[in-house]
Amino acid sequence: MFRIALLMMLAASPFAAKAVDIETAARIYQDADIREQVRASLGTMPAHIRQLFSADTSAQLSAQQLELVTAAAKRGFRIDVFEAPALSALATNLDPETVKKTDSFLMSPVGRRMVAADSATAALEEAKIDSIMNGKLTAPSNPRRDALFDKLEVASRSTESTVQIFLGMGQAVAIGTAVGSGRDPAAVAESARKSGEDSRQAMEQNMREPLRRYMAYSYRDLSDADLKHVLQFLESPPGKQYVAAYIASLGAGFDAMGKRCGEQLGESLRELAQAQIDVPSVGAPPSIAAPARSQ
Repeated sequence: MFRIALLMMLAASPFAAKAVDIETAARIYQDADIREQVRASLGTMPAHIRQLFSADTSAQLSAQQLELVTAAAKRGFRIDVFEAPALSALATNLDPETVKKTDSFLMSPVGRRMVAADSATAALEEAKIDSIMNGKLTAPSNPRRDALFDKLEVASRSTESTVQIFLGMGQAVAIGTAVGSGRDPAAVAESARKSGEDSRQAMEQNMREPLRRYMAYSYRDLSDADLKHVLQFLESPPGKQYVAAYIASLGAGFDAMGKRCGEQLGESLRELAQAQIDVPSVGAPPSIAAPARSQ
């Protein structure tokens, strides 16, 4: 009864009719330069995924099997796999008024500077991004700017969304691997979900300060007035809706890539098993940590 009532409430709610068309979502996607920022992160994903599987002590993979992990990640983590589900989720979570206000902000001088800063940092070499996130490379600041970045980190939901996206991606890799190898995906999904929830709080604590450093370095050339303008937009109703849509878009895209990676890996491992090679039971790595390039 409660479920039926809830569905009826959602059907009658103005939130149920928010979707815009894909062409409109694609304009926001382009204005925010999401494609290039995500593309910049994908080159390092095979190494990240391989490292996570290598660290899984429950399944000691051979060098040959780890090569399959790398190959599967290369086939899965591609912009063409990301883009369709990401655009669909963006369209579903936007409404015309949010699009109007968001487009106006993104095309404003401050919005353009923000997007350019995001894209420039995303394109940096991984070693430099690591230096930014661990505090070795910093931008000049003061207590006033520090306070602004604290507020921006909260308004952008940077930490919670990054952790959620990569926990979801880890679960997608696990499910895909189960499907590809012929195992029960439901049991694997539940195990991955529980593992993710157990590690969520620690991941958020570990990621909050590095992501704040990343933001502070990215926006080092934005003035205090610029930062206040960005914050004003993010804290507005259209800004909050845009943030939610942006997070949903990234989540859908990374989930799709994770699932494709897992399916490719599961199929490859199944082929090895059929060739009489002893293959350990492989699920997702114990936890998926956010790559440095995510926002």
